[in-house]
Amino acid sequence: MSDMEQTVTPKNSATLSQLPRVTIMGVGNPLLKDEGAGSHAINALRQLDLPQDIELIDAGTTPELINYSKNAEKLIIIDAVKAGGQPGTIYYLRPDELGAKTEKVIASVHRLGLEQSLKLMRLAKNTPKEIVIIGIEPGAIDWGTALSDEVGQKMPELVKAVLNEIDSIKPKVETTKCSR
Repeated sequence: MSDMEQTVTPKNSATLSQLPRVTIMGVGNPLLKDEGAGSHAINALRQLDLPQDIELIDAGTTPELINYSKNAEKLIIIDAVKAGGQPGTIYYLRPDELGAKTEKVIASVHRLGLEQSLKLMRLAKNTPKEIVIIGIEPGAIDWGTALSDEVGQKMPELVKAVLNEIDSIKPKVETTKCSR
């Protein structure tokens, strides 16, 4: 292959021969303080040396999940989630828990867009094996690009929660005993 025929593949993007094992999607509007927590988390994850089979997507306020989901084994969605907890509280949710009637109503700030995207994925039979939503309780949703102190202080914990989800699907290595 000549130098002119070589293609450059940016880190964390998939080629046809290498599809992402995990897609991590940050959802939110970074112009509305804590409402942009998903985008802030994606930016923090981009600073880490992640495996090449991890795809990072800053979806903004329109999470078109169906476009990104079919190739991944696992889809991790990071979003601001109002559930009535203290600002900075981190939640682990499954898609069926969004809008659930529990003691407290759990809702993504983008609830309709996110729920509709999840339903479309199911209808199109375009669903990864596993979907996890990692949410953080917003403290301030108002004009501004900086996170509130409560959410900003919890950002390392939020990133760690995402990394733990990535680690949870590491392939199990089978060992066999060697006899002499």
